[in-house]
Amino acid sequence: MLAKPRSKCLIAIPFLLIALGPLLHSDPLKIRTEEGKLHGKLINGGKVRAFLGIPYAAPPVGDLRWKEPQPPASWTGVRDATKFGARCEQWPIWADYIFLDSGPSEDCLYLNVYTPADTRNKKLPVMFWIHGGGYTAGSGSEPRYTNSGLPLRGVVLVTINYRLGVFGFLASEDLAKESAGSAGNYGLMDMVSALQWVRANIAEFGGDPNNVTIFGESAGSFAVSTLMASPEARGLFQKAIGESGAAFGNVLSVMPLATRASRDQAWVESLGVKNLADLRAMPPSAVIEAAKQKGVGWFAPVIDGRLLTEGVPETYAKGNQEHVPLLAGWNRDERSGTMSKDMTAEKWKEFAEQHFGKRADDFLKAFPGSSDDEAVRSADAFTTEEYIGFGTWLWIEAQTKSGGAPVYRYHFELPATPSEMHPEGKYAFHSDELEYVFGTLDTRHGAEWRPEDRKLSEEMMDYWTNFAKTGDPNGQGLPQWPRFDQTHELIHLDGTITTGPDSAQPQYEFLLHEMPENRH
Repeated sequence: MLAKPRSKCLIAIPFLLIALGPLLHSDPLKIRTEEGKLHGKLINGGKVRAFLGIPYAAPPVGDLRWKEPQPPASWTGVRDATKFGARCEQWPIWADYIFLDSGPSEDCLYLNVYTPADTRNKKLPVMFWIHGGGYTAGSGSEPRYTNSGLPLRGVVLVTINYRLGVFGFLASEDLAKESAGSAGNYGLMDMVSALQWVRANIAEFGGDPNNVTIFGESAGSFAVSTLMASPEARGLFQKAIGESGAAFGNVLSVMPLATRASRDQAWVESLGVKNLADLRAMPPSAVIEAAKQKGVGWFAPVIDGRLLTEGVPETYAKGNQEHVPLLAGWNRDERSGTMSKDMTAEKWKEFAEQHFGKRADDFLKAFPGSSDDEAVRSADAFTTEEYIGFGTWLWIEAQTKSGGAPVYRYHFELPATPSEMHPEGKYAFHSDELEYVFGTLDTRHGAEWRPEDRKLSEEMMDYWTNFAKTGDPNGQGLPQWPRFDQTHELIHLDGTITTGPDSAQPQYEFLLHEMPENRH
């Protein structure tokens, strides 16, 4: 007796289950990278997947101390990616630097990926964050970068650790001999290595490896301007954002290797070690303690002939930097209060005559001080421009002239609400914009936020993510942000956003004339 034919529906079910298997049984918190599987966690009310402490390079310890980053080791099984990796070796410098990791270590080359909960069949823009800290401090585990609102706007956010201070930028003569003349810049090499990891793996997290925006603040912004000039980073990113800083001017200046190697070799010899083997055998705490005496920024990038083949401004002057869209600017009060305390018109005039001699009158035209109040405002402006503003202006101007891509410039102006670290509550201080950009205002201790703070943070997150998506920050419901390269107008990020030309142009022109190469 012939068996009854099976229902077509019943026949189709096994094939349907096979087809749907990955959707029915796959764990969205489990990701496969080139090195192995990871298991992350949900944050932001279950709307964001976080994969933390992912190694992007081998631990730079032992013989790998002061060498270019090496590929990370593979692993079997599933790696726990729910906790931050250790931050790179550093000493406590700024009280507002709070960390969620287990502590400092040389084994620190980890990154974190934050991606929307559902990224199936998506290729989202990637925002690659480089933290600040004078190339001496900081970490991707700082609370102001975590639980960010940026992934909720349809991007994949990556935050990284990179070697800092003496471990990231020592460039001695012995190291130059060992590496055929390309010593230093290990921290920058780490950034390139992390970008290469993103290129290879980010699609598994729903990111588009061909739509990467590098962005950073302070030293992180210096790094962005530097990576744009580096042949080693060519093609690894498509857009750039710089917040308060650039490798132009005198702050964190990039020295030629010959100059740095001689200086750093003398420092190494002062430690009483005989050779590189002895130096690499020193406990990291002893190295940090010795480097600490030199302060922030003493160990910084160098023209090593590989990652940087010439000074950063020279590369831009030739138009040889990456021709990618740039969004950049700085804060109104980057260093306010450092010079203006008890400032008077008389003191300001004396300062002008003492420091600028025959050009004192020109200085006072750019930074006027006919009254005590005006002198205070000009003192704040001068310290801000000399510290961060002028170098960032030079970068923006250089990219506008030779970058061949859109440029958008901002000025962050909303005075901070009082907080534990900044009880005065009247400055838009250095790093003030960070919590606005990341949507993490509530991580700032002691701050009582106003409606205008919440609104500006939402607008800035929209601008930043729009730019990451298309190279244009503009979008529905936002005040129009003009292209600086076309209009020479910038946007003023305040309680009410406005646009217009830069009224401080005479200040930059005065400072430009004061650069050694421009003096006559």
